Amino acid sequence: METDAGWGLAAGESPGRRRTLLDRVRMSGRASVPQTDARAEGRATLPGQRPLLGAIEWRTAPAAGANDHMIATLRRDLGGPRVLAFANPKGGVHKTTATVLCAATIGSVRGRGVVAWDDNELRGTLGLRAGSARHARTISHLVTELAEVESHAGYALAERIDDFLRHASDGSYDVLAGEEDPRFARRLDPHTVRRVLEVLRRTHDVICVDTGNNVESANWQTVLQNSDQLVITSVPREDAAFTADWMLDILEEAGMDELVANAVTLLSLPTPRPSPMIEDLARHFATRTRAVAVVPYDPVLETGASIEYSGLTPATRQAWLEAASVIMAPFVR
Repeated sequence: METDAGWGLAAGESPGRRRTLLDRVRMSGRASVPQTDARAEGRATLPGQRPLLGAIEWRTAPAAGANDHMIATLRRDLGGPRVLAFANPKGGVHKTTATVLCAATIGSVRGRGVVAWDDNELRGTLGLRAGSARHARTISHLVTELAEVESHAGYALAERIDDFLRHASDGSYDVLAGEEDPRFARRLDPHTVRRVLEVLRRTHDVICVDTGNNVESANWQTVLQNSDQLVITSVPREDAAFTADWMLDILEEAGMDELVANAVTLLSLPTPRPSPMIEDLARHFATRTRAVAVVPYDPVLETGASIEYSGLTPATRQAWLEAASVIMAPFVR
């Protein structure tokens, strides 16, 4: 993996550059942002607040027919398989939750062809949060037999790769679980990651990738370089949001400006009590990414146990339907 293209430049930033995120938020929040009709532009919507400027709109309920439009968006031809990378180097920022719920939402609408892959280099938990425990096979088993799997085509390939996948209880999406042994990360070199992505593209329409926390790792960089859509996840904490902002700087310095500009920011509420930071953070990330969506707290998610999409509150499912439609909007034909 070539790592001299600016991936780590932001890590060595001077203390003077490292102003707090809230300082950056306040500066960007006062910048001139043109007033737009966010709904007309297909951008994210955030429930229960007054309208903001730019790429955000807050509203209390979907407009008449809005759900039909969002469902139609998710069901349309995507112009080929699409890779969605869920990223933020900070741990505990709902990357895994967002990956699962986005896969579950899209899968529940499309009915098939969605997979969530845990590409965390250090014992990711996506395999525990999603999918049945019908077997204990993980990405390591797939990599071991990858050459043989690649030799299949069509229905035979779909059947063969199914041997390595777990399934959501309602069958709406598949899961490629991560490996618990951290030493396995050494085998996820760029060539292998690209091969895994290609196999998944041959069998699925939407590949949701839960990335790890190490921006210098080959698997993290390769997924970002081969993704069609970046989804930034954060919670309303300054450290979490600052790390997301720092990651965007790294990606821009590595020449991935278009990926950053077209990204969607997901702000997840971890408690039922609204955060006073949420509006400032939404304003800030609206200046850096294509759209911002806020997804609500749901008690079902608090335990850290397996996520059952059907057990979410209607408000949570509605918010994820809106977020997923915004994420997928650029690919709709």
